[in-house]
Amino acid sequence: MFRFLAGIITAIAVIWSIQYFMGKSDQKEEIQLNSALLEQQIKQVGKLIVTEGQFSQVLSYKNTKKNYFDIFSANKKALVIVNAKVTIAYDLRQIKTEIDQEAKQVRILFLPEPEISIYPDLQYYDVSQDYFNKFDAADYNKIKGSVDKLIQTKIDQSDLKGDAKERLINELSKIYILTNTLGWSLQYQETTIASPTDLNNLKF
Repeated sequence: MFRFLAGIITAIAVIWSIQYFMGKSDQKEEIQLNSALLEQQIKQVGKLIVTEGQFSQVLSYKNTKKNYFDIFSANKKALVIVNAKVTIAYDLRQIKTEIDQEAKQVRILFLPEPEISIYPDLQYYDVSQDYFNKFDAADYNKIKGSVDKLIQTKIDQSDLKGDAKERLINELSKIYILTNTLGWSLQYQETTIASPTDLNNLKF
């Protein structure tokens, strides 16, 4: 009788051990599969997010040059019509993430800075210049520099950066939804994302 009970106990122990280790193996395999899926989806998110804007401005350029002991002056002037296209992009191919399989956590380590590009189209009207003060490359470079500064100011005063950030958050929310669906968590700079609205409060 004793041997019979011992045999049953031994069999139960063996079965329990097999189920335990098989369960551990299945769980480990599932975590690895989820990790591979997350990596694949994060790579698919990695694309350029572009926001475009158009700006128009009219500039008046004038330059005076003194000659012969400041007795005579030579002038040049022009009316400049500026139409500029502006793009703001996040190159999410540069995003850096870390996947912790044991903690079931995806950590966003780095997000790229927005890339601002200005494409001005300058048209010159009412151009006049004296013989001793003609337009040259330095004048056009100066006008171009003034236009860039003016457009940059307009960008800062507009909603373009906010729109670009909103589109970035929309892409990041896809990562959150995926991690949450798989029972994982998402973290950015020591902050755990508990809901999609938390992404709006992040500083980047």
